[in-house]
Amino acid sequence: MALGAVVGVMAGLLGIGGGLIVVPALLFMLPAAGIEASISMHIALATSLATIIATSGSSALNHFKLGNVDMFVVKWLMPGVVVGGFLGANVAEWIPSQHLPRVFGIIVLLLAIQMLFSIRGKASKSMPGTAATMAYGTGIGVISSLAGIGGGSLSVPFLNRHGIEMRKAVGSSSVCGCLIAVSGMIGFILHGYQVDALPPYSVGYVYLPALIAIASTSMLTTRIGAKLASSLPTPTLKKIFALFLMFVAGTMLL
Repeated sequence: MALGAVVGVMAGLLGIGGGLIVVPALLFMLPAAGIEASISMHIALATSLATIIATSGSSALNHFKLGNVDMFVVKWLMPGVVVGGFLGANVAEWIPSQHLPRVFGIIVLLLAIQMLFSIRGKASKSMPGTAATMAYGTGIGVISSLAGIGGGSLSVPFLNRHGIEMRKAVGSSSVCGCLIAVSGMIGFILHGYQVDALPPYSVGYVYLPALIAIASTSMLTTRIGAKLASSLPTPTLKKIFALFLMFVAGTMLL
């Protein structure tokens, strides 16, 4: 529940679903619940995506009320992120379980580097064409589902670089993150039903006790992050985002 409270604030503030916190935390906590190491990473990814549905959904609602969601942008990113989210769950099933934590760490490190470069990046005049936007959305969905994240670390800098103001980029990212999480979670559930060693109270790879505990508090604290996102200056938001990603990358890889 404490983990969920932190995740909620970060989701509202940075437009992320919280997977960058949830996945490493669950990977550390699940063995204490008697869950086998061979499936703990899959369960961490699937459960993280399930919590993102609640967290990003709550964050998106708060941002929508504050006028921070660009529905035109969401409409063109939506098809790609939904398809990509489902594909990412399938890719995760093909990767040997012992390599999944390393894949997660590498993705987070690349996200951190990409965000640091984007701080000084100049916004272009407009969004790319429809096909390019959908293709980018698919890439966001695959990587996000593979890492158990909502995709805000990719979609926020992408939108901001293409002329979308930072607060609306964060709000729009929350909507897309919820869609990625739904499609990715469905993929993990379908694959999980084929596994015999799942713990009790699981739906596929989604572990319900962790999901309920995290979601019960994260949905309440997203409004705090959303209000902070509406009051903090854009450069400050970008620096917080970059430092946050660097911290998570360093923790996972070192």
